[in-house]
Amino acid sequence: MSTSKVLLGVLAGVAVGATLGILFAPDKGSATRKKISKKSHDYAEDLSQKFNDFIESITKKFEKVKEEAIHIFEKGETKREEIVAERIAYTAGDL
Repeated sequence: MSTSKVLLGVLAGVAVGATLGILFAPDKGSATRKKISKKSHDYAEDLSQKFNDFIESITKKFEKVKEEAIHIFEKGETKREEIVAERIAYTAGDL
């Protein structure tokens, strides 16, 4: 199971638990609605921050893999050029 799915599950569980706790609290309806609204806003901000952190993490990993791929490509290109040069030298009778 991926980390993002676990994180999303935990956040959803916390949100449901907090909402149920507020709903069963002995406050007035207007106070309860305000609490639910505030908690919902807080959870939305928290989820947004977690999502942004997740996207940033994925972006960094992608950039690292991209740099490694470029490095491998460049090494391969250098090796190909060496092989071509050796083949030309061999064909010309230099080896």
